[in-house]
Amino acid sequence: MQKARKKTTAVAEGALPPRESGETLAEVLHRELEQGILKGELKPGDRLDEVEVAKRYGVSRTPVREAFRLLGANDLVDLRSRQGVIVRKIGVNTVIEMFQVLAELEGLCARLASRRMSPEQDAELGRIHERLKSSAAGSDVDEFDAINLAFHSLIHGAARNAYLAQETRRLRNRMAPYLRRVTYKPHRFRTTITEHQQIIDAIRAHDPDKADEVMRHHVSLLSEDLADFIAVYD
Repeated sequence: MQKARKKTTAVAEGALPPRESGETLAEVLHRELEQGILKGELKPGDRLDEVEVAKRYGVSRTPVREAFRLLGANDLVDLRSRQGVIVRKIGVNTVIEMFQVLAELEGLCARLASRRMSPEQDAELGRIHERLKSSAAGSDVDEFDAINLAFHSLIHGAARNAYLAQETRRLRNRMAPYLRRVTYKPHRFRTTITEHQQIIDAIRAHDPDKADEVMRHHVSLLSEDLADFIAVYD
Protein backbone atom coordinates (compact mmCIF):
# COMPACT_ATOMS: atom_id res chain seq x y z
CA MET A 1 0.00 0.00 0.00
CA GLN A 2 1.38 3.37 -0.99
CA LYS A 3 1.96 5.92 1.79
CA ALA A 4 0.01 9.15 1.62
CA ARG A 5 2.15 12.09 0.61
CA LYS A 6 2.47 14.96 3.04
CA LYS A 7 0.16 17.82 2.19
CA THR A 8 1.86 20.91 0.85
CA THR A 9 0.99 24.04 2.80
CA ALA A 10 -0.18 27.00 0.78
CA VAL A 11 1.85 30.15 1.35
CA ALA A 12 -0.28 33.14 2.30
CA GLU A 13 -1.16 35.44 -0.57
CA GLY A 14 0.47 38.82 -0.93
CA ALA A 15 3.19 40.66 -2.80
CA LEU A 16 6.68 40.72 -1.42
CA PRO A 17 7.50 43.72 0.80
CA PRO A 18 9.86 46.38 -0.56
CA ARG A 19 13.55 45.54 -0.56
CA GLU A 20 15.72 47.14 2.08
CA SER A 21 18.95 48.80 0.96
CA GLY A 22 21.32 46.26 -0.55
CA GLU A 23 18.89 43.37 -0.08
CA THR A 24 18.57 40.71 -2.77
CA LEU A 25 15.27 39.25 -3.95
CA ALA A 26 16.16 35.96 -2.25
CA GLU A 27 16.75 37.80 1.05
CA VAL A 28 13.38 39.55 0.81
CA LEU A 29 11.67 36.24 0.12
CA HIS A 30 13.58 34.61 2.97
CA ARG A 31 12.44 37.37 5.33
CA GLU A 32 8.82 36.93 4.25
CA LEU A 33 8.86 33.13 4.68
CA GLU A 34 10.72 33.46 7.96
CA GLN A 35 7.98 35.72 9.31
CA GLY A 36 5.39 33.17 8.23
CA ILE A 37 7.20 30.54 10.30
CA LEU A 38 7.79 32.78 13.31
CA LYS A 39 4.14 33.88 13.39
CA GLY A 40 2.93 30.30 13.15
CA GLU A 41 1.30 30.73 9.73
CA LEU A 42 3.66 28.02 8.46
CA LYS A 43 3.63 25.31 11.10
CA PRO A 44 6.26 22.72 12.09
CA GLY A 45 5.97 19.76 9.74
CA ASP A 46 4.49 21.79 6.86
CA ARG A 47 6.02 21.26 3.41
CA LEU A 48 7.03 24.24 1.24
CA ASP A 49 6.82 23.71 -2.49
CA GLU A 50 9.35 25.57 -4.64
CA VAL A 51 7.04 25.95 -7.65
CA GLU A 52 4.07 27.05 -5.55
CA VAL A 53 6.12 29.66 -3.66
CA ALA A 54 7.59 31.03 -6.90
CA LYS A 55 4.13 31.31 -8.43
CA ARG A 56 2.65 32.90 -5.33
CA TYR A 57 5.19 35.72 -5.26
CA GLY A 58 5.71 36.07 -8.99
CA VAL A 59 9.41 35.24 -8.94
CA SER A 60 11.62 32.64 -10.60
CA ARG A 61 12.61 29.47 -8.79
CA THR A 62 16.23 30.60 -8.33
CA PRO A 63 15.56 33.12 -5.50
CA VAL A 64 13.13 30.62 -3.95
CA ARG A 65 15.86 27.99 -3.76
CA GLU A 66 18.24 30.52 -2.22
CA ALA A 67 15.57 31.61 0.29
CA PHE A 68 15.05 27.98 1.27
CA ARG A 69 18.82 27.60 1.73
CA LEU A 70 18.87 30.62 4.05
CA LEU A 71 15.98 29.22 6.08
CA GLY A 72 17.89 25.96 6.40
CA ALA A 73 21.02 27.79 7.55
CA ASN A 74 18.93 29.36 10.32
CA ASP A 75 17.58 25.94 11.37
CA LEU A 76 14.00 26.90 10.51
CA VAL A 77 13.50 24.21 7.83
CA ASP A 78 14.91 20.83 6.88
CA LEU A 79 16.10 20.45 3.28
CA ARG A 80 15.29 16.86 2.35
CA SER A 81 16.31 15.37 -0.98
CA ARG A 82 13.12 13.36 -1.52
CA GLN A 83 10.52 15.28 0.47
CA GLY A 84 11.61 18.82 -0.32
CA VAL A 85 11.58 21.62 2.25
CA ILE A 86 9.88 20.90 5.58
CA VAL A 87 9.32 23.45 8.35
CA ARG A 88 11.39 22.00 11.17
CA LYS A 89 9.52 20.18 13.91
CA ILE A 90 11.33 19.62 17.18
CA GLY A 91 10.65 16.98 19.82
CA VAL A 92 9.24 17.94 23.22
CA ASN A 93 12.41 17.10 25.14
CA THR A 94 14.53 19.10 22.71
CA VAL A 95 12.24 22.13 23.00
CA ILE A 96 12.44 22.03 26.80
CA GLU A 97 16.25 21.82 26.57
CA MET A 98 16.26 24.76 24.15
CA PHE A 99 14.19 26.82 26.61
CA GLN A 100 16.81 26.10 29.29
CA VAL A 101 19.63 27.29 27.02
CA LEU A 102 17.67 30.37 25.90
CA ALA A 103 17.08 31.33 29.54
CA GLU A 104 20.83 31.26 30.18
CA LEU A 105 21.65 33.28 27.07
CA GLU A 106 18.97 35.87 27.79
CA GLY A 107 20.12 36.04 31.40
CA LEU A 108 23.68 36.79 30.30
CA CYS A 109 22.39 39.50 27.95
CA ALA A 110 20.53 41.13 30.85
CA ARG A 111 23.57 40.80 33.11
CA LEU A 112 25.81 42.60 30.61
CA ALA A 113 23.10 45.16 29.77
CA SER A 114 22.88 46.15 33.44
CA ARG A 115 26.51 47.32 33.15
CA ARG A 116 26.61 48.53 29.55
CA MET A 117 23.20 49.96 28.58
CA SER A 118 23.37 53.55 27.36
CA PRO A 119 20.96 56.27 28.59
CA GLU A 120 19.39 56.32 25.12
CA GLN A 121 18.78 52.57 25.21
CA ASP A 122 17.40 52.86 28.74
CA ALA A 123 14.89 55.46 27.60
CA GLU A 124 13.90 53.36 24.57
CA LEU A 125 13.42 50.29 26.77
CA GLY A 126 11.00 52.29 28.89
CA ARG A 127 9.06 53.42 25.82
CA ILE A 128 8.83 49.84 24.53
CA HIS A 129 7.54 48.71 27.92
CA GLU A 130 4.80 51.35 27.84
CA ARG A 131 3.78 50.17 24.36
CA LEU A 132 3.67 46.59 25.61
CA LYS A 133 1.41 47.59 28.51
CA SER A 134 -0.96 49.29 26.09
CA SER A 135 -0.93 46.23 23.82
CA ALA A 136 -1.66 43.91 26.75
CA ALA A 137 -4.97 45.70 27.25
CA GLY A 138 -6.12 44.23 23.93
CA SER A 139 -5.93 40.73 22.53
CA ASP A 140 -3.75 41.20 19.44
CA VAL A 141 -1.18 38.43 19.87
CA ASP A 142 0.83 39.50 16.81
CA GLU A 143 1.21 43.06 18.10
CA PHE A 144 2.14 41.88 21.58
CA ASP A 145 4.61 39.41 20.06
CA ALA A 146 6.32 42.10 17.97
CA ILE A 147 6.68 44.54 20.88
CA ASN A 148 7.89 41.79 23.20
CA LEU A 149 10.54 40.85 20.63
CA ALA A 150 11.62 44.51 20.42
CA PHE A 151 12.04 44.53 24.22
CA HIS A 152 14.33 41.51 24.18
CA SER A 153 16.19 42.64 21.05
CA LEU A 154 17.08 45.95 22.68
CA ILE A 155 18.55 44.12 25.67
CA HIS A 156 20.50 41.84 23.32
CA GLY A 157 22.01 44.94 21.71
CA ALA A 158 22.65 46.68 25.04
CA ALA A 159 24.79 43.73 26.13
CA ARG A 160 27.34 44.97 23.56
CA ASN A 161 28.47 41.47 22.64
CA ALA A 162 27.72 40.86 18.98
CA TYR A 163 28.30 37.10 19.09
CA LEU A 164 26.07 36.64 22.15
CA ALA A 165 23.32 38.73 20.55
CA GLN A 166 23.55 36.78 17.29
CA GLU A 167 23.33 33.37 18.96
CA THR A 168 20.52 34.45 21.29
CA ARG A 169 18.45 35.82 18.41
CA ARG A 170 19.12 32.73 16.31
CA LEU A 171 17.90 30.38 19.04
CA ARG A 172 14.93 32.62 19.80
CA ASN A 173 13.91 32.60 16.12
CA ARG A 174 14.20 28.83 15.95
CA MET A 175 11.95 28.55 19.00
CA ALA A 176 9.47 31.25 17.95
CA PRO A 177 6.55 28.91 17.07
CA TYR A 178 6.87 27.24 20.47
CA LEU A 179 7.35 30.50 22.36
CA ARG A 180 4.06 31.71 20.93
CA ARG A 181 2.23 28.57 22.03
CA VAL A 182 3.44 28.87 25.62
CA THR A 183 3.94 32.55 26.27
CA TYR A 184 1.59 34.62 24.16
CA LYS A 185 -1.74 33.76 25.70
CA PRO A 186 -4.06 36.34 27.29
CA HIS A 187 -3.32 35.10 30.82
CA ARG A 188 0.41 35.46 30.14
CA PHE A 189 0.19 39.11 29.07
CA ARG A 190 -0.13 40.41 32.63
CA THR A 191 2.65 38.13 33.86
CA THR A 192 4.96 39.27 31.07
CA ILE A 193 4.36 42.95 31.94
CA THR A 194 5.23 42.30 35.59
CA GLU A 195 8.35 40.32 34.73
CA HIS A 196 9.53 42.92 32.21
CA GLN A 197 9.23 45.64 34.88
CA GLN A 198 11.38 43.52 37.20
CA ILE A 199 13.97 43.19 34.43
CA ILE A 200 13.97 46.95 33.82
CA ASP A 201 14.30 47.68 37.55
CA ALA A 202 17.29 45.33 37.88
CA ILE A 203 19.04 46.77 34.82
CA ARG A 204 18.47 50.36 35.98
CA ALA A 205 19.78 49.43 39.43
CA HIS A 206 22.97 48.18 37.73
CA ASP A 207 22.52 44.87 39.55
CA PRO A 208 23.97 42.15 37.25
CA ASP A 209 23.01 39.22 39.49
CA LYS A 210 19.41 40.36 39.84
CA ALA A 211 19.08 41.17 36.13
CA ASP A 212 20.37 37.69 35.26
CA GLU A 213 18.05 36.03 37.79
CA VAL A 214 14.82 37.77 36.79
CA MET A 215 15.50 37.35 33.06
CA ARG A 216 16.19 33.62 33.44
CA HIS A 217 13.01 33.23 35.47
CA HIS A 218 11.09 35.16 32.81
CA VAL A 219 12.24 32.91 29.97
CA SER A 220 12.27 29.57 31.77
CA LEU A 221 9.49 27.07 31.31
CA LEU A 222 8.35 26.38 34.85
CA SER A 223 5.46 24.67 36.67
CA GLU A 224 2.13 25.58 35.09
CA ASP A 225 3.63 26.96 31.87
CA LEU A 226 5.58 23.75 31.30
CA ALA A 227 2.47 21.66 31.93
CA ASP A 228 0.50 23.85 29.53
CA PHE A 229 3.15 23.43 26.86
CA ILE A 230 3.19 19.65 27.09
CA ALA A 231 -0.62 19.56 27.06
CA VAL A 232 -0.92 21.49 23.78
CA TYR A 233 2.14 20.09 22.00
CA ASP A 234 1.32 18.10 18.85
